Amino acid sequence: MSAATLLGLTAMMYTQGVDAYIYMIAFFVGWPIILFLMAERLRNLGKFTFADITSYRLDQGKVRTMAAVSSLTVVCFYLVAQMVGAGQLIKLLFGLDYVYALFVVGALMMVYVTFGGMVATTWVQIIKACMLLIVGTNPAFFEGGVLGGKVIGGGNMIAMHLAKAVGGNLLRGFLSAVAFATILAVVAGLALAGASAISHDIYSRVIMKGKASETTELRVSKFATIGLGVVAVLLGIAFEKMNIAFMVALAFGVAASANFPVLILSMYWKGLTTRGALWGGYSGLVSAVMFVVLSKSVWVDVLGNASAIFPYTQPALFSMPIAFLLTIIVSKLDMSARAKREIDAFDDQYVRAQTGVGAATASSH
Repeated sequence: MSAATLLGLTAMMYTQGVDAYIYMIAFFVGWPIILFLMAERLRNLGKFTFADITSYRLDQGKVRTMAAVSSLTVVCFYLVAQMVGAGQLIKLLFGLDYVYALFVVGALMMVYVTFGGMVATTWVQIIKACMLLIVGTNPAFFEGGVLGGKVIGGGNMIAMHLAKAVGGNLLRGFLSAVAFATILAVVAGLALAGASAISHDIYSRVIMKGKASETTELRVSKFATIGLGVVAVLLGIAFEKMNIAFMVALAFGVAASANFPVLILSMYWKGLTTRGALWGGYSGLVSAVMFVVLSKSVWVDVLGNASAIFPYTQPALFSMPIAFLLTIIVSKLDMSARAKREIDAFDDQYVRAQTGVGAATASSH
């Protein structure tokens, strides 16, 4: 559970009423799709990342670059949501200016991930889950119209004010610790995912052609973590007033446009080629980000323009069909010899995806 769920959805329920349930349901609807359409096939193939799957029978360098760029974009969207929640939480608890609070959280995240790595990230996930189960449900049992008048720290801090109203400073302090641990856990995981895309997919596999040492790759990963932290802080400043559950929905929309079409077609459609995957992936990514920038949430609320150019707040309804359409059209028009080899290689991938035969050998190779 991220800060978007704990803080953003609570705030959305407070401001929008039961209509906010669509966001709660939508986040979980994705899991059955992953479970029934993808999970078993990915496990049988012995592949576990977007880049690994899409480059299974396609051009490694080009597809990994595309996958890394789109994954980094999604990570940045998701990171911003968590950073906004963290900045507002620190502002509420300690009275710090929001910008200073963001720099504190960003620095803590960079240090934590750089020196703690995956082990530290896993432990904080375990601890925050236990704390959340213990204290997170208590305010829900006792609330009853005790709040009034959107509150210090902005709308995303509704849960914190509710905790104080029903349990005083003790409960608010405990829930704040849970919220901060939640944010730290998610931010650390996202930073690791983004750093891995840069160090493993772009640097090691594309730039160094698989010849980079583990030590060098780890060093690049640490520098990438610092860079992502700086980007997250700067974007967090720009999106201060945004509801964080809504911002996470934007990240889902970008992922649905840039990653999902290529990923699902690479597993289920024999006709996919490298050229089609690149056109589909990049078109979905560019169109989704462009629609977000031109929508009211950025064009008006962040950039201060009078009216939005794109009339909708969510991009995926339009950008995802664009990605699917271009992927299929360009793949069908690709008559190159490489495209024929990629199409012929689907049968081997299909058998392994269904049975797992040969996956361990291919993975180690």
